[in-house]
Amino acid sequence: MTADLKARAAWLATGPDAVLAGISAAAVHRAEWLDPGLPAVVVRSDRRRPSGLVVHSYDLAPEEICIVNGMRVTTPARTAFDIGRLLPAPEAVPILDALIRSTALDVSDVWAIAAAHPGLRGVRKLGSTVGIADGAAATLLQSRVRTLLASANLPPLETKVLVGDELGPIFTHAHLGWRQWQVVVQCDEDLDWTLERRTWQFEYTEDLERIGWRNVWVTAPMMREPRRVVWRVNEAIQAARRRLLTKRGVDRSAWR
Repeated sequence: MTADLKARAAWLATGPDAVLAGISAAAVHRAEWLDPGLPAVVVRSDRRRPSGLVVHSYDLAPEEICIVNGMRVTTPARTAFDIGRLLPAPEAVPILDALIRSTALDVSDVWAIAAAHPGLRGVRKLGSTVGIADGAAATLLQSRVRTLLASANLPPLETKVLVGDELGPIFTHAHLGWRQWQVVVQCDEDLDWTLERRTWQFEYTEDLERIGWRNVWVTAPMMREPRRVVWRVNEAIQAARRRLLTKRGVDRSAWR
């Protein structure tokens, strides 16, 4: 059963006074990448917990509730607020990215809700969830990799990095990276590596190296060893720093 169907079933089971929230609200708002194995989430005053449901009883302001397909659902901003404060960052950020993409959510609206509810559990952790969500990830792997790197004490990274040399960009963008270091990270979802695919990857990497950029490929199986992914990316950044420092003769303090 999909997360959307679970949300609809939860709405029917809990009655018209309940409000779908969290992952269930995200599903109704058409967010992608939701784990269908997670339980549905509702908010209601009666905290009786039917099997397979997570029930919260916190208060919702009228403006934090909307109607979607006849169901009472937390607004995209309130949904993001609750997901960001209640779920661990590795779980929360991909959902937030997907929610931003599906609803064109303005993250400033989430911070406004946080300001209105400063005492709720988990508000202080929003910086590590909502603070790094941007909706730019086109795939779950891209979102997971960005979440990992953003929490790894590396320099702040960008999404959709323009890649080029002094003559201008030669590629539309790379998934993630650091323009100042000329390092990019590409997330490869395709595990069926045909000869044509492998040839393209080699040529792509060579083209980047030819103009002085470093490229780090990351696949889903590589994410089973997150520390190694971080180590590979950090090695590329440090090597690029040393090379650019030598090439440009920039004061060392600029690289700290």
